[in-house]
Amino acid sequence: MKEGTPMDFRQTSEQQMIADTVRQFAKNEIRPVASQMDREGEFPRSIVKKLAELGLMAAFIPPEYGGSGMDMVSYVIALEEIASAWASLSVIMTVNNSLVCEPIYRFGNGAQRKSYLPRLASGELLGCYALTEPESGSDAGALKTTAVKKGDRYLLNGTKLFITNGNEAGLAVVYALTAPEKGKKGISAFIVEKTFPGFFIGKLEDKLGLRSSDTAELLFQDCEVPAENVLGTENEGFKIALSTLDGGRIGIASQALGIARACLEEARAYARTRKQFNQTLSSFEAIQWMLADMKVDYDAARWMTLKAARKKEKGLPVTLDAAMAKMLASEMANRTAYKAMQVFGGYGYTKEAAVERLYRDARITTLYEGTSEIQRLVIARELLKS
Repeated sequence: MKEGTPMDFRQTSEQQMIADTVRQFAKNEIRPVASQMDREGEFPRSIVKKLAELGLMAAFIPPEYGGSGMDMVSYVIALEEIASAWASLSVIMTVNNSLVCEPIYRFGNGAQRKSYLPRLASGELLGCYALTEPESGSDAGALKTTAVKKGDRYLLNGTKLFITNGNEAGLAVVYALTAPEKGKKGISAFIVEKTFPGFFIGKLEDKLGLRSSDTAELLFQDCEVPAENVLGTENEGFKIALSTLDGGRIGIASQALGIARACLEEARAYARTRKQFNQTLSSFEAIQWMLADMKVDYDAARWMTLKAARKKEKGLPVTLDAAMAKMLASEMANRTAYKAMQVFGGYGYTKEAAVERLYRDARITTLYEGTSEIQRLVIARELLKS
């Protein structure tokens, strides 16, 4: 398939089956408990296990390593369904898939794949992605964590911040300097198990949204990592990180789509039943226009996300499309959440309304895995290449 070739976005029968299965799962298993668990900040361990049983924790990893072997479009469809029910659960899922399983599959050797992917797929292990540091956020190449080789192992020292799944994860893909004099070209990636000596959990963040997804500080104090746990080759880490984030951004775009779709569904249902001035809200042109804008925004972002997913599964360059999808979908989700709350009025500001949680959850999508400002830099850089 060549660049610029028209794409067919019709769902296959298999993709429709996946959508129906996950939607039913969300209806039966997620929606009844999401609000209460989110309010209490409870990590959904039992539901994550059920996601693994459905094959959603290593969705696009081949069956030989315990995965489901889905195509990227099927993964986007499934992730959107989960996010529409509960964004906290969707971010747990997308981190395990896009930021942990994928780089281990793409860059790991045979032994690493066989050791870790089946356990990540089954739910025995949960993964996290440890790149961000206190002084290294958008500027990922400025990280300070070091890895010094001592015999048959590396000693890691440093701090990672804002790590999704950090407290619950059994392993982390950690980025550290192995050749500090080379700057970002001296970064390596490591598969670090929580049981390795010198691996500690620090502060747990108390967040605005995604209340049931844990976000933790990770501390490495002479953490002993076997040399065979280098992911890829030494000093290849920055390339691995950027490549991994391309797929991760498609995942965040899918999460944003789910949040936005839920906002639209909630607002439409409320507008049809809530009465003011002896008529339903849906009869007012101001409300109709908000709903229309929400639908147009959602569809535009969904097509962009599907395009990025399709190009990734075809092996085409996807950095530009992933950045555009992530930026468009995340900003759209925030606009849609705002409008949904306007439709609900004061009721939308209470914990009883689902849009209150959706409004809070939408906000992070423009921040993590690259802010909207970073996406614009990526897009401009790709456009200006020769």
